[in-house]
Amino acid sequence: MTATAFAAQTNVSRETLDRLTIYAELLRKWNPKINLVAKSTLPEVWSRHFLDSAQVLEIAGQGRRWVDIGTGGGFPGVVVAILAMEVRPDLTVTCIESDGRKAAFLRTVLRETGVDGSVIASRIEEVEPQGADILSARALAPLDVLLSYASRHLKPDGEALFLKGADHEKELSEALETWSFRADKIVSKTNPEAVVLKIGGIERG
Repeated sequence: MTATAFAAQTNVSRETLDRLTIYAELLRKWNPKINLVAKSTLPEVWSRHFLDSAQVLEIAGQGRRWVDIGTGGGFPGVVVAILAMEVRPDLTVTCIESDGRKAAFLRTVLRETGVDGSVIASRIEEVEPQGADILSARALAPLDVLLSYASRHLKPDGEALFLKGADHEKELSEALETWSFRADKIVSKTNPEAVVLKIGGIERG
């Protein structure tokens, strides 16, 4: 997928596309040093990483405070922050990333693109509860672990958005052994076997 194809599919503005182009360039520049994404996926950055992340914002409900955990190279948190500048300017996005080098990269992207957002360089379980309306994660941990993070950082009526692969049914079954929650499964736009899990009502037991 090219930048033009991404713009056609998501209907973003020229300004948003320019910000994402800067992001893509920074990703290619930094990746050899700190391994932000698998090298093999760099040629597919617009589909594999940007479109995959963009779909999460489309699925999300209302709310002003978005927290992305284990952000890594910026997915989906930084993409959400870039897109939100145009479509949801009242949304504040916080990225939590324990790797100091990756956190520095995330801050660089936000600065170079002129996007509001904050980065917390700390372990998820050590950060004070964030009171998020929306919590997101991609390729971070099994669902039962993600739910423990969500129970710490989400508001009681908040929602979690987790991008999951083909084994999501197994993860759901295992998580239900220790957690109570409701979950909607939205088929991924970038992989028919993957889903975005939209989860609410999270309680232990």
